[in-house]
Parts: sequence; C-alpha cells; structure tokens
Amino acid sequence: MFISDQETATDMLQYEAIAKTVVKLIEESPGIPVTIGVHGDWGAGKSSVLKMTQAALGEQDGVLCIWFNGWAFEGFEDAKTVVLETIIEELKRARPGSKKVQDAVKKLLKRVDWLKAAKKAGGLAFTIATGLPTFGQIGDIIGAARSALGKNAQELTRQDIEGFADEATSLFKDAEEDSVPAHIHAFRKEFVELLDAAEIKQLVVMVDDLDRCLPPTAIGTLEAIRLFLFVERTAFVIGADEMMIEYAVRDHFPDLPPSMGPVSYARNYLEKLIQVPFRIPTLGVAETRTYITLLLVEAQYGSSNAGFKSLLEAAREDMRRPWLSEGVTAKAMATAMGGTIPPEADQALVLAGQLTAMLAEGTKGNPRQIKRFLNSMLLRKEIGEARGFGADISVPILAKLMLAERFKSDFFEEIAREASGASDGRSVRVKKLEAFVSSKPSELTEQPKPGALLKSSPGKGTIPDNIEDWTKIDWIKTWAGLAPSLGDVDLRPYVFVSRDKRMLLGGTGASTQLAQFTEELMFGSWKAKAAAQTTQSMTASFAEELFDSVRLRILEEDTFKLEPKGVRGLLELVKVRPELEGRLVDFVRDLPIAKLGAWPPAAFGTAFTDAHALLQYQEVFKAWESQTENKALQKATNLIKKVGAK
Repeated sequence: MFISDQETATDMLQYEAIAKTVVKLIEESPGIPVTIGVHGDWGAGKSSVLKMTQAALGEQDGVLCIWFNGWAFEGFEDAKTVVLETIIEELKRARPGSKKVQDAVKKLLKRVDWLKAAKKAGGLAFTIATGLPTFGQIGDIIGAARSALGKNAQELTRQDIEGFADEATSLFKDAEEDSVPAHIHAFRKEFVELLDAAEIKQLVVMVDDLDRCLPPTAIGTLEAIRLFLFVERTAFVIGADEMMIEYAVRDHFPDLPPSMGPVSYARNYLEKLIQVPFRIPTLGVAETRTYITLLLVEAQYGSSNAGFKSLLEAAREDMRRPWLSEGVTAKAMATAMGGTIPPEADQALVLAGQLTAMLAEGTKGNPRQIKRFLNSMLLRKEIGEARGFGADISVPILAKLMLAERFKSDFFEEIAREASGASDGRSVRVKKLEAFVSSKPSELTEQPKPGALLKSSPGKGTIPDNIEDWTKIDWIKTWAGLAPSLGDVDLRPYVFVSRDKRMLLGGTGASTQLAQFTEELMFGSWKAKAAAQTTQSMTASFAEELFDSVRLRILEEDTFKLEPKGVRGLLELVKVRPELEGRLVDFVRDLPIAKLGAWPPAAFGTAFTDAHALLQYQEVFKAWESQTENKALQKATNLIKKVGAK
C-alpha cells in the first residue's frame, strides 16, 4: 500500500469549498484583472486547491486555465521571461489553427526577446548607437556577450563580440519603442489583442510551488505577474506560503529599510500584489482523525471502492461543522461498508484513535506530514513482509514506536538500544514507565536491580532512577499511556525495519560500508570531504542512513562547548547531497541550547540552499538570538547577524 503525496482530486479535507469560492470570485469579476493567493504551510494542500479550481474553471466556455510551476524552471532561465513565454505558448497551443493568434504570438514573443536582451545587455540596451561604440560601451558589449554566450573573458573571440553586437543592435533598432516602460505598455496592449484573437473571455493562470523556489526565482515570477495587474481578463491564482514569499522579498531586496509601522515592507509587497488572500486552515483533532481513517481505508480499498466512496461522503458531511465532529465512528464505518466492518477498516479506526492526538499536535495539522508518517509506517510493514517476518510486526505497535521516533528521537533511541541489547528484545524501562502512568506501583518494583535507588512521587508510588527523566516529560507520559502496551513485546523486529536505525542492531543489521563511511565523516575536514564526494554515487536511502549514523554519534557526546567531531562530516555530506538539508535542520534543532558553545551560528550559516530548509534554519537562528540561558551562543548569533548585514 502507498498513499500518494501528489495533489489529489479526492477531497478529504473540504478543500473544494475553498476552490468553489475562488471560482466564484473570478466569475463575479469578469474582465477585471485579479490576483488571488491560496496560502498555507508547506504540505497544507495548496496544490490540491489549485487543481480543483482548474478543474472547475476548465469546464466553462471561453475560459483558459494555464498551469505554471516555477520550481520546474529553477536554475534554467530568467523566471520573469519564462512566465511570459509559458503563458504566450499555452495560448498558441489552445488555438493551433488560428493565423490571427499565430501573428499575435509572434509580436509578443519579439517583445519578450527584447526584454531578454535588455536584461542580458544591461546598460547596452539604452546606450547602443548605430556608429562606433564609445569606450564605455565596449565594456558593456563584452559583459553582455559573456552573459548571453555563457563564456568567460578568455574564451570570447572577436567574432563572438562582433556577432553579439550586431544581433543586439539589430534587435534594439527594429523595436519601435526604445525604453523598458514603453515596451511594457506595448506588451500589455498586444497581450489584450492576443486574447481577442484567441476569443478568450477569461485567462486564469495557476502558479504553484512558488514557495519551493529560491528567492530570485520567486521574485522573478512575482514581477512577471505584476506585468499583468492592469491587463483585463487575466486572473492569477498563486499557491504559496506567504512567510516564504516574505523571506524571498527580504533576501532579494536586502537594502529595504526597517519597518516603521505594524506591517513590514515585505508584507506590503505581498499584499499589493495579491489582492485576495485565502488561508488554508490547519487540521484540528477531529479532522485529523477523519483524515487518517480515510487515507488508510483508501490505501487499502482504492478510491473507486463503493464502501470508501460512501465513507468519504459521510465524512465530508460530518466535517461541514468540524467543531461538532468526533471523526469517523464505528457506526459510520459499518454503514458505509454494508453493515459489517472488515478487519482492515477496523484497523484503520484503531490506528486513527491511537495516532490522532499526537499527530495533530506533532504535525500541527499538516496533511503532507501526516501522509508521510503513514507511508513510512506502511512501508516498514511491507519490509517485514518482504523479509519473511511480517507476522512479527503488529501495525499498532509499529505506529506507537514510530510516534516516539518521529517526535522524541532521543527517547526512541534509548528504547531501541535497550531492546537491541536484551536477549528477549524487551525494554524493562518501558514496562516500568507504562506501569507508572497506569498507576500500578507494584510493577515498578518488580525484579529490582541490586543497589537501585528508588524515589517517591506523590500518587504514583516509587520511581526507579532509570525512568525518572522520562516521567518529567508530559509527551512521554502521554505516549506511554497509549494502547497497546509495549513492556512485554519483543521490539527487535520493529527496530530492524526502522532502516535508518538499523545500525543499533550490531552485527546482525549493521553495514560494514556504513560503518566505514561513518568513521571517515567523523575523522576530520579533509577525509570527510573525500568520503562525502564518494557518496554521490550511492542510493538516497544509504545517504540518509549515513547521515543518521553520524548524527547519532554526535548526539552521544556529553559536551557541545566546542564543535563536536562529525559536524564537518555532516556539512560536507549535505553539500553533495542537498536533499538531506531537511535532516540537517532537524539535527540543528535537536542540539541542546544550554550545552552549546559559540560555534553553531558560524558552522551552519551557509549550509542551506533549499528555500524551505533555509527558512526553518532562520527560525532556529532566531531562537538562539532570543534565548537568554546561553549568553555565549546568543552573543555569537548576534555577531553573525551583524556581519551578514554588512
């Protein structure tokens, strides 16, 4: 079983209501240019809303919907001209047999070519003359030729420079307008003529994944959209996390003055561009429970199954008033499934009840993170089946352990080490913890170790020292109270299928190659760099295992006043495997603030290139800056901030 993480046409979250509202707004504003923002955190479901909106609008006569994904063009071309060319080419494809459309497209593409050349030529676009260029213009020509031809100064030949100058001169001379503003006004006028030629009553452009783009791409896309703010019959629906866009604005325009009012300049930029914002709400507890149930039932039976369709309809009706909802009940499940609940559907109900509270809190109601958790759980079950010990894996037990792994990794690692080292694979400490939270003091003192110290706790009997730290954390106590109990369970199969933790099993599950690379990344800068380069040919799963192996070694240290061995190794590994940047952010977040020295801000400051990971790191950086328990770390953070500002 696998739960797709792509945008879906199966609406489990009442997102169709948002899509219908967007469609209604566009329909009620005929001819008026409008930009609509569909905002939400990463993984909140923005793409699904855009897909539903596109599907609804695509059925109407005279309406053309175009999909643009800025992330797909990241790093290839100037984002601004890519947006313009994509829209023009889509209009051309929509009316392939119209000569009027073909002619209008040619005119517009020539405008875009002019803007491209103007960008590449810099000052040349405004100073080029018909005669011999001045000394300053020669420099402009050489710089523009290097940019346009992708060559360095040593590679440029005289023929390259002369050819580029002739081409640029011809392009600028042929244009009726000789300034960027004039071309922009002409572009808007000619674009309306193209809409007329194509008989388009309403053009709607869906802009997706903008918050995944690096700041230059995000800003370039938004600036292209700004060209259409005064073009009638155009609408843009932009799916993006507004915090990421604000970050892109601040990064791209670093000289913006500090805000003098309640709203920052970055926020002002966004609000002027996006006229109507919609914010996708996070899932509450009841909605999370319903969502988990539906995902598991759909994964088991398929979206076309009659029972699933009936259950989905009942769930959507129930979620119309989520404040009154209790999630999918056994009665609703039985009705949808024809009177009796099949075992797989019953397990979905059990798992939803088990996981809901902690996933709702831990993921902040984020649908994508919920899907990823469930997919990881199902994948591990499949691994057990494929290896021949699927009968040893109970999904509810696996789910409970994975909650600890996902939200309290240090706690999970303690359990995994104890279970892996025990002859029966059981964790005595977990058994005592579960007894403690269920108020069974008699089990706490069962088979005491010689010399073990016991402490009193009002209302809970005596607490052995080896679980005292756990009993101080509310999350862990809540986790221990979840069904099923794990105290008498052999946990080794569950630790084994947690592939990124399999090194805990010693000789049975450890990889010699993994151990070798781990040691090299722990060694020092030069050896770590060489080892990291070698991993470029390794699989993604091996790179993830290697990262976690080094991470565990680092976190086992008692002191972090100086940069621990292995940090350089992680940084070198992430350089060559940028897909690990999210894991690096999690590692940085897990570092104990009170124990840190002054090294982290300098060590991690330039490690992130992915926009989402960088924003998450900035949040950690701000936490270091605002905390007061570690003055050395706070001082180092402020210093790095000042240096960066200069």
